[in-house]
Formats: sequence, structure tokens, C-alpha cells
Amino acid sequence: MSNQLTRNFGTSRGLVRLGLSYIEAVPLWSAAVRPVPYEVRRLVFVCHGNICRSAFAEGVARDLGIRASSFGLSTSKGKPAHEPARAAAAKLGHPIEAHLTTRAQDFVPQPGDYLLGMEHRHLRKLAALEHLAHLPRGLLGSYTSPPMPHLHDPYRLDPAFMEVCLRRVGSGVIHLAQAYPGARLG
Repeated sequence: MSNQLTRNFGTSRGLVRLGLSYIEAVPLWSAAVRPVPYEVRRLVFVCHGNICRSAFAEGVARDLGIRASSFGLSTSKGKPAHEPARAAAAKLGHPIEAHLTTRAQDFVPQPGDYLLGMEHRHLRKLAALEHLAHLPRGLLGSYTSPPMPHLHDPYRLDPAFMEVCLRRVGSGVIHLAQAYPGARLG
């Protein structure tokens, strides 16, 4: 049971947060702001450190020919992706060796940006940032199949969970690419 838990949810806290996130996804409580689909021109992926989930999401999106960017809500500028994330990303066919972190305060929004967090708390933090609060924002996990409104941070957790998490992230990006064709390059 413990191996299944760490492989699929990272920790027991990850499982609990996933369960609670379904309740928090109720529109009345959610900090999500839906975009006008035809206005979306770039997908912007957001997580805590910009070294695992959002870095991989940006890499997958770019590999799919989607305008994409990413940043971290609590990171420093110019760090590479976390080594286990780089290894898992390469194994999944989307290397992120060239990725360098971007801080939220350094991110320059553009018209047509759609911000995609990995957790509800990311959406709340985005809503509190003056230069980003006006942008539509949602959860990447809303686009996975099945929907998973909490994509738990794999940083320093079981390597098997890193791969499971990044597979979920990739699945969400693929569905986003279909839902927002205006973000395609060219």
C-alpha cells in the first residue's frame, strides 16, 4: 500500500490534498478565472519553484508547437530544472536540459496569456499579484484525464512519482493544445 501511495500521490499529504482539491474546485470557492477560448495566445505554466512541473509543461507545449512560458512563485532566477525532473522528462521524450527558472516578479505578461497553476494555492497567489491578477487562470490538472485539480509537487519525492506526475502534466498539456488552438505557433 505504501509503495502505491508514494508512486501515485507522492505522499499521504499529496493524496489528502488531491481529495480536498475536488471540493475547492467548486466554482464558488475557486480562484480560477476562465479565459475566452479564442483569445488565448500563450499557455503559461506556474508552480512553486519552476524546476519540475511547470518546466516540463512548458517543454511539452513547445514540443507540440504551442506558444508557452513558465515561472515559479517562489524561486530564484536562472536555475536549471531539478535533476530528477530532467531525467524523467528525457525518459518521457521531452528533454528540459535548457530550461532556466523565471521568478513571478520577472515574468512579463502578454495579451492572450492563460496562467495554469498546478494547485489551488497557486491560483490564489496569482490572484494576489498585481501585475498578473487581471489574467485568466486555471488548473492544469483540470485538463488531465481524469481531471486532477491537484498535481502534487514531486520535488525530492520518490523518482517513480516524478515520472507519474510528469505524465499527468503532459496529458494536461496535450488536452490544452487541443482546447486552445489560438496558442499554436504559425
